Amino acid sequence: MFSRISRYRKLPDLVTVDAQGRSLTSKDLRLLPDVVGTFQHTVEEGERLDHLAFKYYQQPRKWWRIADANPAFLSPLALLSQDPVATVRFRLTVAGGGDPPWAAAGQSLSQRLGFEGFLFEDEVRIVALPQTIGGQQVTVHVEVHDYAVRVTYNQLNVSLPELAALIASTGFEVTRPEVLGQVGQRITIPPDVVG
Repeated sequence: MFSRISRYRKLPDLVTVDAQGRSLTSKDLRLLPDVVGTFQHTVEEGERLDHLAFKYYQQPRKWWRIADANPAFLSPLALLSQDPVATVRFRLTVAGGGDPPWAAAGQSLSQRLGFEGFLFEDEVRIVALPQTIGGQQVTVHVEVHDYAVRVTYNQLNVSLPELAALIASTGFEVTRPEVLGQVGQRITIPPDVVG
């Protein structure tokens, strides 16, 4: 029995026969509907979908309308940065200078259970440095590399300190990670329509 606001209420029943010959009744698969909305909400730290549903619909059990309107996220928990799979960004420097050990870091990460993927970043900046050479004041332009790595991982299998240690073991110096989540991002709030 489903409540009148349940998204499963109108789905047809499906009867299947299991290996023992028993008939089992369930609901058919619910396909994600086309949902549009022009109102945008900026996600704040600590928000939950049921809180947002109460705020916009006065009914916390309608959280799934917001989840349906934001299909880029695999689960309602991911929508509010609480999914077990997370992405962080480590700023890196090369210990002792020299070339960055990208291949070693990639290999070290990819062998760890819970590792999902990575993206290395190398941003180049030109910095103007005033110098005195032979009594003359000159400006020297220096190329500076800002290295970073974005790591997607399963928090149930590996911790941030373990990831940092893996990266550091390859010759990088690792800073405190920046968690890349949805706080500050805009999500769609669809209209409260029955259906």
